[in-house]
Amino acid sequence: MPQPSSGRAAAPLLTVTQDTLVIADFTPRHRPPAEPGPYRRLFVLPGTRAFTIGNLIARLPIGMFSVSAVIMIAASRGSYALAGSVTATGLAATAAVAPWVARLVDRYGQARIALPATVFALLGTVALLLCVHYDAPDWTLFAAYAATATTPNIGGMSRARWAHLLGNDSNALHTANAFEQAADELCFMLGPALAAFLCGALFPEAGMLTGGILLMAGMLLFTARRSTEPPPSRHTTAAPPLRAPGMPPLLLGLLATGGVFGSMEVVTISFADAQGHRSAAGVVLALQAAGSCVAGLVYGALKPSGPTERRYPWCLAAMAALMALPLLAARTTGSLVILAPALLIAGMATAPTMVTATTLVQQRTPEGRLNEGMTLAVTGLLGGIACGSAAGGWMAERLSPVAGFALPTAAAALALLIALGYGYAARHTRP
Repeated sequence: MPQPSSGRAAAPLLTVTQDTLVIADFTPRHRPPAEPGPYRRLFVLPGTRAFTIGNLIARLPIGMFSVSAVIMIAASRGSYALAGSVTATGLAATAAVAPWVARLVDRYGQARIALPATVFALLGTVALLLCVHYDAPDWTLFAAYAATATTPNIGGMSRARWAHLLGNDSNALHTANAFEQAADELCFMLGPALAAFLCGALFPEAGMLTGGILLMAGMLLFTARRSTEPPPSRHTTAAPPLRAPGMPPLLLGLLATGGVFGSMEVVTISFADAQGHRSAAGVVLALQAAGSCVAGLVYGALKPSGPTERRYPWCLAAMAALMALPLLAARTTGSLVILAPALLIAGMATAPTMVTATTLVQQRTPEGRLNEGMTLAVTGLLGGIACGSAAGGWMAERLSPVAGFALPTAAAALALLIALGYGYAARHTRP
């Protein structure tokens, strides 16, 4: 019997019956390739992998600088109060300067502004290192750390690139925002741990020095991808984002949301210290960030349903409800072991809320001013974090750490009330 030659498809087999002629085709059939997942579809776009790698490298120091500054100054001057005051001054300076830098980025382009702004910020970092090392007067620490406020908002610039590349593809933009939020959470998980390790294992200035090197290297790689950079809008006539319809109440809501993060961090550290496990506070807080990171990635893989304005209050309501879990765990058990999973679950509402808020910022920001709009959102969060930290520290010290856990829930509820109030007013003022 002749055998079919190798490399050829088998010939159809003829089967003859009394009534029919059946042709059985044994030709191999190939299944169509599986459709790529939502995150994979983002990174098939040219240049996206390169600017994302640079973005992540430059973003990691954001979680390193504050911790490094506190450890470095406290080790050299023996005062946590001084260290906290210096970092608070840097935070206030960033809130004032960052929108101005972002406005220049929108007008003249990311590479043209971000690189010199980063270099100027690193000069402030070097000045701080020298002032600490050579025991300069305390006021020089404030001035040097304030000079780092020109650090560009790398997360906002990355989101602006996604918005430029994806255009009106709302599903893809939702996934990109979720990825960026997960990256934020990852950097805030790894950054403080890396900073503490470097400062402890090497020398007190090691965390700040490493952060500066990573920031410059990541910014160089990020800005080198000019093909994905949004075009500058030098002659835009659009109104500032702060005056855009719906933006002020959204920024107020982000201010309240920042209060959730700031108060939870301080109160958790105070609670762990009261239990005699202060060193474990970082691990417990990392669980909250881990829960947010995982939830953000899952949320980004889902296709959003309904308008963003309707999803936002639901996300805030979920965050307010889940933030009650740490309060319940601390009040009923007083155990750090029980608090840890409560923070993990509570963190799962953070990323979906932030992703939805970011999408709203992008929708409400006038064309040509996206970097400024995103930076205003970050400024609102930073202001809320500062207020939440101060309020959380006051409650933990004057009342108790357990009582302080009521602050994150109250701040989330306030953000929800602001969103509902604006939604109600908008519905009843439409013609």
